[in-house]
Amino acid sequence: MGWERACAASEVADGQAIRVEVDGLDVAIVRSGDDFYAIEDECSHAAVALSEGEVEGCEIECWMHGSRFDLRTGKPTGPPATEPVPIFPVRLDGADVLVDIDSPLRAG
Repeated sequence: MGWERACAASEVADGQAIRVEVDGLDVAIVRSGDDFYAIEDECSHAAVALSEGEVEGCEIECWMHGSRFDLRTGKPTGPPATEPVPIFPVRLDGADVLVDIDSPLRAG
């Protein structure tokens, strides 16, 4: 389907994540300064919503067991998670955040 509107940029406060549904998939939209990230909203360790976790710079921490993930790659940066979480391309279109869930980025 290509680029889909996820939310308005103003809906995501700096250092926060929100859960949105993009074409049937739960995605966490995360803002860190002027940068926006899109990561599948499910921890690869415990299958809970990452959007409910803490954001620090380019990382998000799962609220349940403390697994941390790099928002740029989806790779785990702290245990207990060992598997990456899919991330997706993001772009701004005016005041909107667009996500392309059909083109997940590979863990780098």
